[in-house]
Amino acid sequence: MGQLAVKLDVSGVGMTSQRTRNRLTDRLREQGIIDESVLHAMGSTPRHLFVDEALAHRAYEDTALPIGHGQTISQPYIVARMTELLLEAGDLNSVLEVGTGSGYQTAILAQLVGQVATVERISALLDRTLVRFRQLGLHQIKAKYDDGQLGWPERGPFDGIVVTASPRVVPEALLAQLAPGGRLVIPLGDLETQTLTVFERQESDIIRTEVEQVRFVPLLGGRS
Repeated sequence: MGQLAVKLDVSGVGMTSQRTRNRLTDRLREQGIIDESVLHAMGSTPRHLFVDEALAHRAYEDTALPIGHGQTISQPYIVARMTELLLEAGDLNSVLEVGTGSGYQTAILAQLVGQVATVERISALLDRTLVRFRQLGLHQIKAKYDDGQLGWPERGPFDGIVVTASPRVVPEALLAQLAPGGRLVIPLGDLETQTLTVFERQESDIIRTEVEQVRFVPLLGGRS
C-alpha cells in the first residue's frame, strides 16, 4: 500500500505520547507484522479513545479489552494481522466490516482503503462509536445498525470483508457480496477453538486458507 487513504484528525482530543504508540508498533513488528502501511495506521490511531476511560491506561497493551455489552476491542496484533491479510489482495476501494464494536478496527481500515461500510447489531455500541468517528474526522465511514450476518448488499460487492466475531460457519450472504478477486477475513469456530480464515474469490472458485488460532466473541444474529 502507498499513501494512507485518510489522516486522522486528532486535534482537540487527548493523545498519549508517540513513544507509547511506537512501542506498540515495535511489538507488532516482532510478532511478524510487516506491512508498513498497517504499522503506520496502528501507530497513528489513539487506541485509548476506543476504550472506557477506566481502562485507558491499558489501551496500548497487546490485549483485548471489554467495551461493554459482552463485547471486546480486539488485541492490536489481531487487528493488524486481519488488516494485513485483507490488504494482500492489493489496493481496496470498498471494504465491509461486520461488527463495528468500539470502531477501532474500522478506524484502522479507514486509513488504508477507499470506503468502509460497517454494520453493528448493538445500537448502544454504535451510538458511542459514531461520536468517536466524528471526533477523529472519519467522515467517509458509512455505518448501519443491523444484523451483520446479512452484510450490506446495497453497498456491495466489496473488495474486502472483515468479520470481528466468530460464527461456526461462514455466512453465505457475506460470500455472495465478495467481489471477484476480493477477500473475506473471518474467525471460524466454536467457543473453544477458532481459526482465522481467509476466503478469496478467484473466477468461479472460492479459495479457503486457514491462518492461525484466535479467540473472538461469537457472531450473533438479529439486533439489540
